[in-house]
Amino acid sequence: MRKLILTMSMSLDGFVSGPEGDVKWMFSGDEEAIAWKVENLWNASLLIMGSRSFQDMAPFWPTSTMVFAPPMNQIPKAVFSQQGPAVLKAAAKGLSDAQAQAVETETRQLQPGAESWAEAYVASGDLAHEITKLKAKDGKPIIALGGATFARSLIAQNLVDEFVLMVYPIALGKGLPIFSELPAARPLKLVSSKAFPRGSVAQIYRPV
Repeated sequence: MRKLILTMSMSLDGFVSGPEGDVKWMFSGDEEAIAWKVENLWNASLLIMGSRSFQDMAPFWPTSTMVFAPPMNQIPKAVFSQQGPAVLKAAAKGLSDAQAQAVETETRQLQPGAESWAEAYVASGDLAHEITKLKAKDGKPIIALGGATFARSLIAQNLVDEFVLMVYPIALGKGLPIFSELPAARPLKLVSSKAFPRGSVAQIYRPV
């Protein structure tokens, strides 16, 4: 059985983005922290996300040359959406557009694994039921990437087996939280903590 790991970046005061969706503060340029996050991402056998995050990412990663692109493209994906297979249309169009642009400009070639976005599993059923089905398979962990609404739903239904939180040295004052819909206080056990040169800290927690 696979465990479900929720991986999120957050501010010191617990927000995963600013009130207007600002996430620039996450890109600190800390090479050690980035390398750690890439290594952690490769530990997944499946990446899952909500439909909004999927539609934002699907056109971007297939031609990206960022260090996160290989795992983001090559690891299989599942998208949680009530739209059903229609949610994959954006991914298919993004691939088609990227291929056409590559032919015209001889740049921004599709990266290995880019087709996985258009081939993602679409989970349209009850959240807990779908997660249970995905967990039942053997293999490395499932990593949930967000966004905030999807993360809140996973947390509220107690579906997360491990939290990997990259906490950045900034207080936002307001923004999008992910622990705001808990039905009751939920204790967590700190499993490990690793600090990086520019002040971010990777903290790993598991439910008690």
